[in-house]
Amino acid sequence: MAKTKEQKKQIIKDLVDKISKAKSIIFVRFAGLAVKDNEELRNMLRSEQSEYYVAKKTLMDLAFKEAGVKEIKAKEFEGQIAAVFGYEDEVAPAKIIDKFSKGLEDKIKFIQGILDNKFIKASEVAELAKLPNKQELYAKIVGSINAPVSGFVGVLAGNLRNLVYVLKAIENKK
Repeated sequence: MAKTKEQKKQIIKDLVDKISKAKSIIFVRFAGLAVKDNEELRNMLRSEQSEYYVAKKTLMDLAFKEAGVKEIKAKEFEGQIAAVFGYEDEVAPAKIIDKFSKGLEDKIKFIQGILDNKFIKASEVAELAKLPNKQELYAKIVGSINAPVSGFVGVLAGNLRNLVYVLKAIENKK
């Protein structure tokens, strides 16, 4: 059933809102995805504060134009497309799509994306998917900061241990 003008205006308004809130947007081409697979992907994305949104290319173009992103021309993309919005972690949508697409490469593919208001190609989105997420990066930073402190504590403990051994040896001699 065709959408009314009011429904289309609401879709555009929703898209503009999503575009303004998103830290990253990934465009994917999908074809032949089963409903079960589609729902599984949506649930995976939802768990990471991301969203998979499908709309007509014309409506996407109008929404991006209204949001001030004039470089996006959804009509030029081949096939059915979806926009994946990442609201919290910029890398999460790319990682989830990459993980999900294992075994389904012919059904879902990266087209391009927007990260920090810069356009990135499909190959760059794929590289983005290989990066560690924020929690992993935080853990690495904390580990790097903690390493010198741990080493210093180990050295001090070693000196104290050696002092105890020397005192024990002196006690055994007497």
